[in-house]
Amino acid sequence: MLSDRQKMILSAIVDDYIRSAEPVGSRSISKRGDVGFSPATIRNEMSDLEELGFLEQPHTSAGRIPSEKGYRYYVDHLLQLSKVTAPDYNMLRSYFAERLQEVEQVIQQVATMLSGLTNYTSIVMGPEVFNTTLRLLQVVPLSDTSAVAIIVTSTGQVENKVFQIPQGVPMGEIEKFVNILNARLAGVPLLHLRSKMYNEIGEELSKHVSGYEDLLKVFEGVVDDDKEDRIFLSGATKMLAQPEFKDVEKVKTFLELLDETPTLVKLISSAPDGLQVRIGSENTLEAINNCSLITATYAVDGKTLGTIGILGPTRMEYGRVIGLLEHFSKDMAVMMQRWYK
Repeated sequence: MLSDRQKMILSAIVDDYIRSAEPVGSRSISKRGDVGFSPATIRNEMSDLEELGFLEQPHTSAGRIPSEKGYRYYVDHLLQLSKVTAPDYNMLRSYFAERLQEVEQVIQQVATMLSGLTNYTSIVMGPEVFNTTLRLLQVVPLSDTSAVAIIVTSTGQVENKVFQIPQGVPMGEIEKFVNILNARLAGVPLLHLRSKMYNEIGEELSKHVSGYEDLLKVFEGVVDDDKEDRIFLSGATKMLAQPEFKDVEKVKTFLELLDETPTLVKLISSAPDGLQVRIGSENTLEAINNCSLITATYAVDGKTLGTIGILGPTRMEYGRVIGLLEHFSKDMAVMMQRWYK
């Protein structure tokens, strides 16, 4: 449990580090009008905060910087949300007051606006990822070794995917396999087909279908929906201007991640409903272990339609980003409600 003085000093260090990207010393903290403690007192408290894991000291003679634990405590207990400025709010209201012809246009524009307002990378996932479900799956043999899977979605889209029949698996077993998939997965969003196929019906398949493990591997590729046109990214290069990304290898790893659409979809869609803040290693992906991801879902009548995310350094303006995402998600929900009437 931190004392009030430690909380004040930790908050001041996080705020200064967000602005400067430089380690923060006791003297600079003592000069702040809202602190009121001597440099010696602040140094002692900073040392205690470091021992508790809330601060780190990059170099012996340098000041301190917040650790992941420090950022987490700051976001959970000390953060004061920044008010959305009048110009920003007016821009949001004027944009969402318009009714554009295509949902994709709206989502792309939202991604662009968020990136511009925050100077971070924005990722927006639209309604199709959550709403498009499996209606029917059929398999038609082409030869003794190959077949075509026909996937019909709830939107009426039909996709054909040719696959190689696993050696030794007769067509009758494939038909039983497909019948079980149709019975158990019809109405499931395409986004969740693969995980449900393994986690929820794997045991049933093992009881009724011989060679089911080989078929699972084949159909994993069949139901792996291409979502590249359903996730929108803006400001990928803005992160390169941040001091944390001077390392060439770090930049390369980050940009490679942004090119992997399925990984991005999994990253964004795995966030729980509502507003969530994941700091550093909480993101689980090594490529963004030094980043923070803030996501907000938008919903209509209790049903989640999409997710808006901001990806930036752990030295992020949390108050401003959270404030913007709260406004964007609410306005997106209102607009989508008009759209789906």
